[in-house]
Amino acid sequence: MKTNLKKTALILTGVLVGGATFAQTTDSIKTEYVQPFSPVSSFRTWSIGINGGLLTPYSPFRSGREDFVHAGTDIGYSAYIKDQILPSFGLQLSYLGGKISGNQSQDNSLTSYSTKLKYAVDLSANFTLANISWRNNKNAIQPYLTAGFGMMGYTPTTVFANGQPKDFGHVVKNGYVPVGAGFKINLSQGVNLDLGYQIAFVDGDNLDGFNFGSNNDKFSYGHIGLEFALGGSSKPQLATHNPVSSMRHEYLLDEQRLQTQVDAQKAANNQLRSDLDATKNALNTTNANLAKFTTDSDGDGVPDFYDKCPGTPAGTKVDGSGCPLPVATTKIYVTEEDKKVVKEAIKNLEFDFGKATIRDHSLPSLDKVAQLLIDKNFSLKLAGHTDNVGSDAANLKLSKDRAESIKTYLVSKGANASRIEATGYGKTQPIASNKTAKGRQLNRRVEFTLF
Repeated sequence: MKTNLKKTALILTGVLVGGATFAQTTDSIKTEYVQPFSPVSSFRTWSIGINGGLLTPYSPFRSGREDFVHAGTDIGYSAYIKDQILPSFGLQLSYLGGKISGNQSQDNSLTSYSTKLKYAVDLSANFTLANISWRNNKNAIQPYLTAGFGMMGYTPTTVFANGQPKDFGHVVKNGYVPVGAGFKINLSQGVNLDLGYQIAFVDGDNLDGFNFGSNNDKFSYGHIGLEFALGGSSKPQLATHNPVSSMRHEYLLDEQRLQTQVDAQKAANNQLRSDLDATKNALNTTNANLAKFTTDSDGDGVPDFYDKCPGTPAGTKVDGSGCPLPVATTKIYVTEEDKKVVKEAIKNLEFDFGKATIRDHSLPSLDKVAQLLIDKNFSLKLAGHTDNVGSDAANLKLSKDRAESIKTYLVSKGANASRIEATGYGKTQPIASNKTAKGRQLNRRVEFTLF
């Protein structure tokens, strides 16, 4: 019995270890995206598989009343074609072949038997588990359960205690019910590693060629093999597809599309804002151009753009170009009496020595000149001169200061400052020789020119 348990343990090792180490892929595995609610044609549903393994009459349901005490272990092989109708349900048509053997019948009349499976064909329902995950894009391992019904044909050969073999001589046919479990590991997008274990319940007691106790026979098949998905390589397998991942991918696509729309709207808003700014700038430019044609800084009624004489004093009458109109003036003549007033002022004019200070006895004559300028609106040019005593710069300054001193006094008496010009010439324009005292005295003068 212990030997049989060891054999069973070897057969189930792949399944048990796989179940213990069952794991899911992480998000690093590429999502096999199919739009939710797509037709079944979007998937690969057909597949074929081939595998090999061990056949034995031993099973976990062995009651101890089997026809033979010791179960043998032999090579088996199988193939199948499967149609995955739903993500978790498929129909599988399988073929199983090989040999089943055992030793020592319960009544010790037979030493062994060997049964050759001519065929074992069944149609089973395949239930895929854990192909839907809320944690990962795709499960690397898909556990499954199978159950179905099939027909088998076999030829048992027994060996008596005396060594004489007995062959049934014909193929025995029985129905059987296969029940199995296992898991598939995804090696690539279209290839799976298939590890499974199956128990077949035979509808008869002749599988071992010996009827003892009227118990139906059973046998087990543990296998490893490959499954190949049929169809276009761009389509995912329906059995391994995780619709939750596609839903998540669809959500991310919608989010990306929405973000694209938001970005496009932002770009459109920015463009509109840019267009508005450009329109505003164009309007400002237009307003500036209009202002250029309407602004009248000096208030003479002629816009600056056309004003050829900007800065005209307020109240001045101007022509169409903004220039003052000629003012009709009465011509005033300088009389001999006027010249006499000026000549008297020149005669009485004296300054402090080396200064521009006018002496007091010169002021009454200057008062008459001031009144003359007021009454007749004459213009007056004052030209200051010196002798050659002293430096050129000092003489030029002194001549200018004396002319300015006379202008200041006349303005203080009411004369129009704009009609009085004061200039200094220093020693550059003598009217007499500077070699004599009298000549130098004549050169120290201020000339009055009335006009």
